Amino acid sequence: MITTGQSLTNPVTGETLVFRTTAADSNGERVVVETFVEPNGAVAAAHVHPAQEELFEVLGGELQFRVGKNTIVAKPGDRVLVPAGTPHRFRNVGDETAHFVCEVSPALGFEQLIETMFSLAADGKVNRKGMPNPLRLAVIARHHFGDVRLPFPPAWLQRLGLAFGAPLGRLLGFRATYEPAAPKAPTALGV
Repeated sequence: MITTGQSLTNPVTGETLVFRTTAADSNGERVVVETFVEPNGAVAAAHVHPAQEELFEVLGGELQFRVGKNTIVAKPGDRVLVPAGTPHRFRNVGDETAHFVCEVSPALGFEQLIETMFSLAADGKVNRKGMPNPLRLAVIARHHFGDVRLPFPPAWLQRLGLAFGAPLGRLLGFRATYEPAAPKAPTALGV
């Protein structure tokens, strides 16, 4: 469970999120994250939140947003609103770490999704774009279908694909959430 002040880093996408307001803090109304994106860093894929809006406020650096069919380059002081159901993505197009605050409302499963995806990346279980293998992704995507999905193909076709892929992924042992393996305890020499 995410707690206020907790920080998660995705070493593949170059994103670090610090949770300033959690779902628990706001009775599920919102999640507020302070975000840092390294140069050339980007969210793993274009996506849609069917029932959540996102409000980004840029504090430092330069971010390129693709919101629907519009491309926006945002700088400090700019705010970018992504209405629910709008395809979007962002990337750092500047030479310095980009810094912004993002409010996601309502919270829904945002925290759990971020924790799962960032933990997979930290454990080396994603590709160079930050995505897990297709069957693991199917299990995660089916669980979070009300929170996030791809902008294409249509939702009904995604649902159909997940109806086949997710059960196969579960058979292989993949789960909708991921917790990193506990670090191995040191052992005494000669034992």
